[in-house]
Amino acid sequence: MASGSLLWIYLLATKEMTMTDKVFQGTVILPDRIIENGYVLVSNGLIQSVGSGSAPEGEKHGGPGFLVFPGAIDAQVHSRSQLGQEDFIWSTRSAAAGGVTTIVDMPYDDNCLIATAERFRTKEREAGAQARVDFALYATIDPDEGPARIDELVDAGAAAFKFSTFGTHPKRFPRIPPHVLYASFCAVGKRGLIAGIHNENDEMVRAFMADVEAKGITDYTAHGLSRPPISEALATAEVFELGAGAGCPVHIVHSSIGRGYELAAAYRAQGHGATIEACVHYLTLDEDNDVRRLGGKAKINPPLRPRREVEALWHHLAAGNVTIVSTDHVSWSEDRKTDPNMLKNSSGIPGLEALYVLLLKGLDQRGLSLSHAARLLAHNPAALFRITHAKGALEVGRDADIALIRRDPYRYKAATSGNNFVSWSPYDGIELPFRVVETYLRGDCVAADGRVLAEPGQGRFVSPLRAR
Repeated sequence: MASGSLLWIYLLATKEMTMTDKVFQGTVILPDRIIENGYVLVSNGLIQSVGSGSAPEGEKHGGPGFLVFPGAIDAQVHSRSQLGQEDFIWSTRSAAAGGVTTIVDMPYDDNCLIATAERFRTKEREAGAQARVDFALYATIDPDEGPARIDELVDAGAAAFKFSTFGTHPKRFPRIPPHVLYASFCAVGKRGLIAGIHNENDEMVRAFMADVEAKGITDYTAHGLSRPPISEALATAEVFELGAGAGCPVHIVHSSIGRGYELAAAYRAQGHGATIEACVHYLTLDEDNDVRRLGGKAKINPPLRPRREVEALWHHLAAGNVTIVSTDHVSWSEDRKTDPNMLKNSSGIPGLEALYVLLLKGLDQRGLSLSHAARLLAHNPAALFRITHAKGALEVGRDADIALIRRDPYRYKAATSGNNFVSWSPYDGIELPFRVVETYLRGDCVAADGRVLAEPGQGRFVSPLRAR
């Protein structure tokens, strides 16, 4: 072949490669530092380089005034808690709009506990047809079977296992007693995954609930009184000790009290795997102001606490004692959140669309580095679920999951965007200083200016490397 022809083929190939390259410019936010006048080069859905100064050739995105963040991993989502409601069609739509590029979905689906490999694979297949962003899946156990199916669920691709010390429902969300927890922790620990825990002591909560009902308390205070801080702290201490004995890393999936983070830090200092999660509502809302105002629409388990606990959590976040931040997102129909008797409402709130900007608002108000967001919403969740081979960082070789964000104050209203299954949110009316402008999944734009572009099925299933 003539040298001129070879040159022409080379130039065509170079041109094609350059045309697929994308360059994201702005202030690049990494878990440990911030790069001013930075860039992220993306090709074929993967990050090729991260740097500062003169940007390489490619299709430009962002620019001055933009913050370039890693796409968030929401570690706690309930897409199927109510039949006929949200499903992955809508949960992942909210996620894309909010800069969340991976969700980790919980195993307590309405009418279907994800406790067998067959059910897990069915959920993976169904979610794959619906999801607009990537997803990983928790698995759990049937208390009657104990740990018998843990190995098959790990082999099916489970990212983690969820257990509860409180029985919300005997079939859909059952309590797992301590001896079964211990046996399960032993099995999970051998496979290198984490055990995630809903941490409320069953006996104490039931006693306090009975007391509240006997006294006829039905107003906004009823929920907090029925689940006092000691019921949460006791369960947290119990499962950390079970994990220490079993040699299994234990993760508290939500702690509303500062004491929980103290316990986690103490167990880590002793060499045990002990991590802990702060849902963004515990960093934002409080009992006296928000539960009083919203009633059942602010009912969450564990409950929202007084403002002093909110500030205690921010103290722990600044000190590095918070492992990750999540939403515990669930979109209950409004009729299940508006009963005047506080205890009769369903527990949980939606939040996927607002996760990133709510955390950034809190960091901004307290003068804390925005690097906390890259660490708590991306880097640490990827490590926790063993998916760092693909997710969690603006780092060479990882998926090009990117959120372009800029300072652009607005007042949040869930119904306005059209990206949420329900039109209500406990965050309605909150002024947010930052806005997610564009979200990219593996280099492709899945949301821009509040409009979700991704179609169902664009998301992929993500599982730990060692679980395959």
